[in-house]
Amino acid sequence: MKILMNYRPNFINHIIDKDLKSKKHTNVRTRFPPEPNGYLHIGHAKAICLNFGIAQYYHGQCNLRLDDTNPEKEHKEYVEGIKYDIQWLGFMWHGDVHYSSDYIEELYDYAIKLIKKGLAYVDELSIDEIKKYRGTLTRSGKNSPYRSRSIKENLIYFSKMRNGDFLEGKACLRAKINMASPSMVMRDPVLYRIKYTPHHRIGKNWCIYPTYDFSHCISDAIEGITHSLCTLEFQENRILYNWILNNIDINTHPAQYEFSRLNLKYIITSKRKLNILVTKNIVDGWDDPRMPTISGLRRRGYTARSIREFCHRIGISKQESQIELSLLESCIRTDLNKHAPRLMAVINPMKIIINNLPVGYEEKIEMPNHPNNSDMGVRHVIFSQEIFIDRFDFCEILNNNECYKLTLGQEIRLRYAYVIKAEGVKKDKNGNIICIYCSYDPFTLHKNPVDGRKITGVIHWVSATRNISAEFRLYDKLFIHPNPAVASNLIANINPNSLIIAQGVVEENIIHSYSSGPYQIEREGYFILDHHYSKKSYLVFNRTVTLKESKN
Repeated sequence: MKILMNYRPNFINHIIDKDLKSKKHTNVRTRFPPEPNGYLHIGHAKAICLNFGIAQYYHGQCNLRLDDTNPEKEHKEYVEGIKYDIQWLGFMWHGDVHYSSDYIEELYDYAIKLIKKGLAYVDELSIDEIKKYRGTLTRSGKNSPYRSRSIKENLIYFSKMRNGDFLEGKACLRAKINMASPSMVMRDPVLYRIKYTPHHRIGKNWCIYPTYDFSHCISDAIEGITHSLCTLEFQENRILYNWILNNIDINTHPAQYEFSRLNLKYIITSKRKLNILVTKNIVDGWDDPRMPTISGLRRRGYTARSIREFCHRIGISKQESQIELSLLESCIRTDLNKHAPRLMAVINPMKIIINNLPVGYEEKIEMPNHPNNSDMGVRHVIFSQEIFIDRFDFCEILNNNECYKLTLGQEIRLRYAYVIKAEGVKKDKNGNIICIYCSYDPFTLHKNPVDGRKITGVIHWVSATRNISAEFRLYDKLFIHPNPAVASNLIANINPNSLIIAQGVVEENIIHSYSSGPYQIEREGYFILDHHYSKKSYLVFNRTVTLKESKN
């Protein structure tokens, strides 16, 4: 594997360096273990860059393991999406994809070992009763009436659970630790529960499934993971992680280390809440360009480079903080400014008729695909007697703050083309301008007027006769609350202007390649073609980001 050039060492590197120096480990193996109950989001990208980046940095290995022990919410669609997103980001896991369900028999056997040691029991309390018995942060829990069952009884009842002799929710396997523990995690946590929903890989062969806390540490150990990296909300769970491994007599014992999760302003990274947006049709699926999912960011035009750079900039620490959304947007602007070819489009078209050109006149004008990179080549755009400009680039009477607009009696330059002068307008019966009459200076193509007069302002344009109709989807942040995760009402905080749809035209060159982009559309922002909705005769563009940071 190629080492990422922008990998940024962090406190975890210091731990690993110490382990390698002391010979505690001679090889570094990490893992990325998402649950396939939704698509990956920007927070997962941080974990991916960390786990795969560390493995690459130390010439080690990183496994991809799908934590698939809850068949009610997991689907093969999510599995395939996870695999695609990781590869799209530029990473590749070691060997085959692993699944927690690969170890279903071994996990069951380890549960049996705990029962035989008197460290686990079958409980028939309901979920609500278990919560009630667990106590609070200030009040100890109390023992379940089923906690005193003998080892023999627990083995029988656990076998009945596996055989389907209990209804769902009527029994579970719990660890027997300490109901008076100051740590809520250690108050006899649930290790196995009954689920009759068919599993996406093993069908109906099993009806009991381990919890994440039980399966995760054992799966790490089975795979020989050296450093199990997770976010800070699992910090307290580390006690249980170690307790399980210490009591099942397994040869390897990985160490868990925690780092701060990604908290991005105006963004939620809870798959449960993201699923609400999908199921309530607030968004157009998991890959809606307003979603913080990797697939949504990709559809919006974010590049893998920009996401990796964002993860590099924010770094890894134990300090919780909220990252400004503008930092993510800055990363994509920097990337696309360098790599995106230019394109001209008019989002709010206003027609111009050039009086001193003959009807039907057409001329090919050469334009660079990138103003600072000649290697990206040139294209030829048709200049015609009738063109479109943005209606906001014209005003009848010039105001002081509108000196860069076309106005009656004044001249302005068309981007990469000629200087034109507005001479008159045509209005409808309501007084709305529907057409501007201009003249052009034929001696100003790619050069200044020969008489030395100064031309102030440049506007973009598209031929009115040689273009492609297009729809432009202008995206903004999905939420109006800077921290929607804590807002009392998720739906009430949806930004009503998160999507504005505008109609316009784009230069016809795009139709020849039908490339998705992204493109920088002159003066409008960075856009990518949306193949979900585009047709060759009608294109749909998603705006990735504006050219400059919003002042809002």
